[in-house]
Amino acid sequence: MDSNNAPWPQLEAAAAAALSQAYAPYSNFRVGSAALTSDGRLISGCNIENAAYGVTLCAECAMVGQLFATGGGTMEYFLCFGQLREGELELITPCGRCRQLLFEHRGADLLIKTARGIVGIEDLLPDAFGPQNLNF
Repeated sequence: MDSNNAPWPQLEAAAAAALSQAYAPYSNFRVGSAALTSDGRLISGCNIENAAYGVTLCAECAMVGQLFATGGGTMEYFLCFGQLREGELELITPCGRCRQLLFEHRGADLLIKTARGIVGIEDLLPDAFGPQNLNF
């Protein structure tokens, strides 16, 4: 995939729109993610906090739910914004759990836009565990 022709502006707009819908009354840190699927669908998600912190839903988890709710497939491009209170939108990298979700549902050449540049999933999750490690 060519990162120069990637739909980054479209993904940035979708992630910002998703972030605006986040439910983050405890941390005041809103997150919005967006991806383009292998068949051209734009998917997004926002974080949804819970008073029982361990059951908070990350934006990427919500987005992967949308991936399957709208037909499945894989992700080809991805980015994620975070915003503390009313501060600036910042490109952020996914947490470990969400990196695993991206790895599991990636296209062959998933490109991820981060604050340090465009990277592949192998840069964020080297030596990842996945379906290839399971014997069925």
